[in-house]
Amino acid sequence: MPKQFFTYEQQLNKLKNEKQLTISNPAYAEEILEKLGYYSLIGGYKNLFKHPPSGKYIYGVTFEEIVSLYYFDEELRTLFLKYILHVERHMKSMMSYYFCEKYGDNQNSYLSKNNYNLSKRNTFEIERLVKSLNKTISLPSNYAYITHHAKVYGNVPLWVAMNALTFGQVSKMYQYAPTDIRTKITKRFGGISEKQLHQLITIVARCRNVCAHGERLYSFKIRETIPNMPLHKKLNIPLKNGHYTNGKNDLFAVMLALRYLIDDEDFKKFKHNLLHIINNILKKCPHLSKEQLLNAMGFPKNWDKVLRYKKF
Repeated sequence: MPKQFFTYEQQLNKLKNEKQLTISNPAYAEEILEKLGYYSLIGGYKNLFKHPPSGKYIYGVTFEEIVSLYYFDEELRTLFLKYILHVERHMKSMMSYYFCEKYGDNQNSYLSKNNYNLSKRNTFEIERLVKSLNKTISLPSNYAYITHHAKVYGNVPLWVAMNALTFGQVSKMYQYAPTDIRTKITKRFGGISEKQLHQLITIVARCRNVCAHGERLYSFKIRETIPNMPLHKKLNIPLKNGHYTNGKNDLFAVMLALRYLIDDEDFKKFKHNLLHIINNILKKCPHLSKEQLLNAMGFPKNWDKVLRYKKF
């Protein structure tokens, strides 16, 4: 049966009477539903508070707890996005520098498939990348700096175009860049291989999209995985069928990627703020256990000990 329309009052009655959610302040609850929407709030954040066999809420769970989890996730997105943007900016800066160092400033250099690691296997993806780069600098443009360079100079250098490129495009540029360029960029991170760097920035770029589009983050999971890193072993992450159970394709994997991609001081600040917002949500949600939350995030119990160990 298709879902039918419910007024705010009907939505609250259903939550209270059918699902046994505690709603002590209906006026406040209606105001929140108006701001956030039933599907975004309840549909997105109810699962940690429900009793799976019955489909009802755990006895005593309040509407305010679900709202708190929603705003926790919002804080989580803000925090992760801040440091992911540091990685994005670093990658964009290095890619434009080393590409222009090798091929020069003319836009034809990054719009030529011959300036990438062209092979029979890569041809389709490189042609698609070049097509997307060409579209980014085409007129009419939403970016004044691209319009200026295109009209005044007849050329949009990579270091100008880079500001308009997505992290996904930059990730693809790195993936298919000539070996010497990839090697120079990878060296700046020290201790990781070109393949590892590509896998790390891939998951970070995917997480960036979730953060930027306001999607649920705490239960983040993707199909791609990051490589087995030294910190997996140092943190004694459990193995199941030869694979680590945490930190491969979940939010903890994004955290591990940031440990390798941002500098130590930035990571210390990131970890401090993350610990603060996790502790804060647990105080606000008496029916949510620490173990339950960490499991949903893909975090091991000892995640906060990550700075005790060297990265390599």
